[in-house]
Formats: sequence, C-alpha cells, structure tokens
Amino acid sequence: MNDAVDGMGYQSSRAPPAAAELFPMFRDILATKTRSKALPTYDYGVPFGCVEESPPVMDILILGIFAFVYLGMILGKLPGLALDRTGIALLGAIALMASGRVDARDAWMSVDVPTIGLLLGLMVVSAQFRLGGFYAFVTRKLGAMRVATGTLLALLVLISGTLSAVLANDIVCLAMAPVLVEACAGRRLNPVPFLLALACASNVGSAVTLIGNPQNMLIGQSLGLSFGGYSADAWVPVLLSLAAVWSVIFFIYRRRWEKVTKVPEVEVPPFDLYQTCKGALILLGVVWLFLAGSLPREIVALSAAGVLLTGRRLASRRFLALVDWPLLVLFIGLFVVNRALESSGLTAEAITALQGYGIALEHPGVLFGAAAILSNIVSNVPAVMLLLPAASHSMSGLVLGLASTFAGNLLIVGSIANIIVVDQAERMNIRISWAEHARVGIPVTLISLGFAGLWLWGLAVFHG
Repeated sequence: MNDAVDGMGYQSSRAPPAAAELFPMFRDILATKTRSKALPTYDYGVPFGCVEESPPVMDILILGIFAFVYLGMILGKLPGLALDRTGIALLGAIALMASGRVDARDAWMSVDVPTIGLLLGLMVVSAQFRLGGFYAFVTRKLGAMRVATGTLLALLVLISGTLSAVLANDIVCLAMAPVLVEACAGRRLNPVPFLLALACASNVGSAVTLIGNPQNMLIGQSLGLSFGGYSADAWVPVLLSLAAVWSVIFFIYRRRWEKVTKVPEVEVPPFDLYQTCKGALILLGVVWLFLAGSLPREIVALSAAGVLLTGRRLASRRFLALVDWPLLVLFIGLFVVNRALESSGLTAEAITALQGYGIALEHPGVLFGAAAILSNIVSNVPAVMLLLPAASHSMSGLVLGLASTFAGNLLIVGSIANIIVVDQAERMNIRISWAEHARVGIPVTLISLGFAGLWLWGLAVFHG
C-alpha cells in the first residue's frame, strides 16, 4: 500500500488508482464536484466560487442567513416556532436557494456526499445490533451481575465507551438508556449516576476512532485521515478520560447509590444470536477494510449496509426507520450554509481578521481552544464544520476530534448523546437537571480536555 504519509505519520485513506478504477462512477462524481465549484453563474453574473466580485448586498444576505442558522444552533430552537436545529439548518439552506444565492446544482455541490454516505452506512450497521437485541441483552446482563456498585459503574463506563468507538454513540445511548433505568430500578440503585456515566463514557469513547461520532466522521472524510493512524494517537487521552468519568461520578455519588424507583416496562427486541453474530462479522469486516485503507470508507460502509438490507429475516424498512434522518438533514443544511459563506469570501476575511488580533486558528493550540468553546455554544457538529477551513496543520484532525468530542460533556446541549440520555430518562420519569448534569459534566470535561491538551503537546514535541 503506497499511501502518502504526513508530518504526524497519518496515512491518507483515499483509494489508490487501482481501487478507484473499480468505482468509475463514484470517481467521476467526486472529480466533477471538485472541478465545477466555480462554474455555476447567476443573474448578477457572479460564479459561485468567486470571492472578489461577489456583490456586497449578497454578502450581507449570506451573513444574515448564516447568523440566523447559527443562532438557532445556539438556542436549539427559535422562540415561538417548533423548529429544532435540523429544521433551522434546512430553512437556512432553503432561504439561500430561494434568494438566488445558491441554486440546486450549487446546493448539491456543497454537500460532502462521502461523509453523508459514511454516516448512512454506519447507521444501518448500528441498527443491525439494535434490531438483534444486542444492546438490551448486554445492558441486562450487566445489570444482573452481582458485583459492587463501583465495579458495576466501571463496567458500564468500559462497555459503553468501547461500543461507542465502533458504533454510533447516539444509537448506543438511545438503545441502552431505557434498559439501564430498568436494571437500576430492579437493583434499587439510583439511575441518575449510571445514566450520566453512559452519556459521558459514550462521548469520550467515541473520540478514539473516526467512526465513533458524526463530527469525527466528518473530520476523517474531510481531511483524509488514516483510520489506524488517528486511533493510535487518540487512545491514550481517551482511556485516561474514561477513568476520569468513573472517578468523578464515583466520588460525587459515593453516598447516594441507593434509591427506590418504580421498575419500568421496557419493550426491546428479543436477543437474536444469529443477527448479532451477522452484525459483528460485518462490523469486523468494515473495521478491517478501514484499517487497510484500500477503499473509500463511504463505499465500505454503504456496501455493508447493502448486505444487511438484503437479509431474509429483517425488513429493510426496519433498518431505515432507525436511521437518524434528522442528523443527515442537519449535515446537508449546514454544508450548504457554510459553503455559501465560504464562497462569498467572508470566511477567509474572518480568519484574516482574527490573525490581525494574533489569533491564528490554524495553530493547534488555538484550534483546540476554539473547538472546545464553540462545541458548547453551537454543539460539536456545527463547531467542527465552522473550524474545518482552518484545519491546515498536520495535527488539526486529532485536535478537532478530541477537543470537540470531550467538550461535548460540559453541558446537556454539548452533544446529541447527552440530549438523548436526558430525554430517554425523562420519558421514564427520571429527571436529570442541567445542574445535576453540570456537576458531573464540568469536571469530566475539564479533566479530559486537560489530558488531551497535555497529550497533544507531547505529540507536538515528539514529532518536532
């Protein structure tokens, strides 16, 4: 394998010519997307990719739509309207098209199709385990283990963190949270610390690979990072941070483990050994091909999804019903909005203006801080999309992956996994307030970011 190696030892995961020839259509689409970014024109005669001639009034319009969308990302919704983040991003893309600033072709060219394909494929793979009853089986087995409370908490942190590294952390939380409440209620344990451990450990564990969460998938695809190279550099701070999750929660709840809770009735698919083994074999094949790096990751993930969809026992509609379509639409809407801002030249101007104040986003330390802060303002996926244009350093991928993911534990709205766990708990009459989450989330985030910062500094010194 003759992959290119950058200054940090990362190998590009792009397919070599021999592999690309197996997928001529896919190759041509990507080539077309690259070549034609500046081709479309509009009534006012300005190419989509042109910065210098973009009329000021259109810059103001684009900036206004961008500000509207990211204000929605901050608030999570708009006052008086039933719009969530996905709806706001989609509305922003629609507004750009309706105003004539972006036409249908530009909207398509703005979308990173490989990232969307990777997300979709891996969601189907993760759905296989949910339909096979794997998540519920593991959670119930864990709850039935006769071990000390601290050991039970440690096992939960380890299992949820490990599963989130290779399966979408959002689905892991969605599938495990209700069963975890059931298990805790059956043992007369307070469900809250265990639910917080599930959310925090899933976030932290997902940072160790380029498929553990949506933002890492985007980072890996956009920067062409090696799957194995990234994980080799990320596992140390992730492992230390998982230990921090256990330590913080164990210390805070050390005298509040017991609580009588009504045992809820949780309906989950029965455990199916055949379907679970089938999913495990396909997942192992996917990871092996990712490590080999000989084929585009999106093709591997979509091919795996295709194999699962053609099964004889599980209808394809059941898989597709478990796909997080709102997340995919959120990505698409943000791709269009961010690309419009970038093509207007406003992104470059903003980066230049920051440099004038001594803030160089391309510097790993500055990028680390910006990712950590922005992830708790607009959430980690939009934050990564905003910062990717500045990700020019060889360490940028690792910096963005660790900082944006670890920072997601700070507040409930910092990551979708947090929101899912809190929402699932509320449906089962278990309330996790912002303050209670913050008591765990703030120290976990600060400690994990500290580990990540020190590790990244050490890598930078080592690689010179």
